[in-house]
Amino acid sequence: MEKYYLAIDIGASSGRHILSHMENGKIVLEEIHRFPNGMVEKQGQKIWDVDVLFGEIKTGMKKCKELGKIPVSVGIDTWAVDFVLLDGEGKRIGNAVAYRDGRTKNMDEKVYGFIDEKELYRRTGIQKQLFNTIYQLMALKEKNPDVLQSSEKLLMIPDYFHFLLTGNAVTEYTNATTTQLVNAETNDWDWELIERLGYPKSVFQKIQMPGTELGSLKDDIAEEVGYTCKVVIPATHDTGSAVMAVPVENDSALYISSGTWSLMGTELLKADCSEQGRQHNLTNEGGYQYRFRYLKNIMGLWMIQSVKKEIGGGLGFGEICEAASRCGITSIVDCNADRFLAPANMAEEVKAACMESGQKEPEGLAEVAAVIYNSLAECYAAAAKEIEEMTGMNYECIHIIGGGANADYLNRLTAKATGKKVCAGPVEATAIGNLAAQMIADGALKDLKDARKCIRASFPIKEYS
Repeated sequence: MEKYYLAIDIGASSGRHILSHMENGKIVLEEIHRFPNGMVEKQGQKIWDVDVLFGEIKTGMKKCKELGKIPVSVGIDTWAVDFVLLDGEGKRIGNAVAYRDGRTKNMDEKVYGFIDEKELYRRTGIQKQLFNTIYQLMALKEKNPDVLQSSEKLLMIPDYFHFLLTGNAVTEYTNATTTQLVNAETNDWDWELIERLGYPKSVFQKIQMPGTELGSLKDDIAEEVGYTCKVVIPATHDTGSAVMAVPVENDSALYISSGTWSLMGTELLKADCSEQGRQHNLTNEGGYQYRFRYLKNIMGLWMIQSVKKEIGGGLGFGEICEAASRCGITSIVDCNADRFLAPANMAEEVKAACMESGQKEPEGLAEVAAVIYNSLAECYAAAAKEIEEMTGMNYECIHIIGGGANADYLNRLTAKATGKKVCAGPVEATAIGNLAAQMIADGALKDLKDARKCIRASFPIKEYS
């Protein structure tokens, strides 16, 4: 009898339920449910509709019953930094505000009134991004202090979904580190920092590692979906799960987790919280088994996703990528500029950036996409140099995992810009890493090294040079 494991992987634009089982020593995947996601406007804020998302979580779980493939365990991963607050009865207080909302404007200055920016990096190793949880909480403290003070629990988005499934509230480590409130030495909440900032210490839950069994489904959830199973916490930060699926033979590798965001980095066994790292805006996000994902956030395919919606005319990403490859435009923009975080119109913003820098303005979908792809490749090359400088390593290969592994033109540009071999795949890296954590916990895979070896054998990897 097959043993099944269910990964629920929710990104900023869509979510999916993927079942896995072992067959002839290889991991076999089966997508059983896919659903849209996106920010919505409510009460003047950009929010995530977590009620709708949880409904989709249960819908996909029901399909396991319909297929007669009941999973041993289930785990959920999502994006990072966003959270919900709960009252004493476990009810959500307010909306799940999205990281692209403008409430954190100028909140960095408020935070630095309590702790110097350099000291903050020395303590946490996390790069400054204005949407980090630390700044979101400062916005609440400044604008809605009663809400924060009346809260009993703070849960990151995937922790909230796990809580709804089991009734047990914990915070998973990899996502916790993105709050910029976890100490890089102790791997626990930086209680002194939290106290200095004036945040209520009581709302922060115990931090647990990926692979922890949280419990079984609550009775009402089990009745609704038609079965019970264990809930095993994966690396709930989607990049944390994706990096588990990098098909390398050793820890010395350079990767790009390519999706809505492009996360380029390597793995360290000890965080680098140096001033030089801070100046490079490199981050030390928590990884599986207390590894550190030493990486740089690059805007990523969010720009292409936005342009597709605006002027894509129904074309798929592959078609857009192919059209861009036939363009000769050489204009470049800074993909990491704040102007591209949430513009009213991405295509027009790209054109404006080119015009302001005296470069040729792109005309039409193909040229706008070509500017974005070329700009991303240049960002990757610059980030690779910074990481090599900081680690003292010379990486011969870049592993591209996630949806961007399918972007053939971008992969070719990346190989050219960096002068390195590019190995693209697996595409469903986040779900695979999620599943790997569950399968290791169940004993189906021995450890992370064994999981990566199995992943290399199970999924196609395309090479560019």
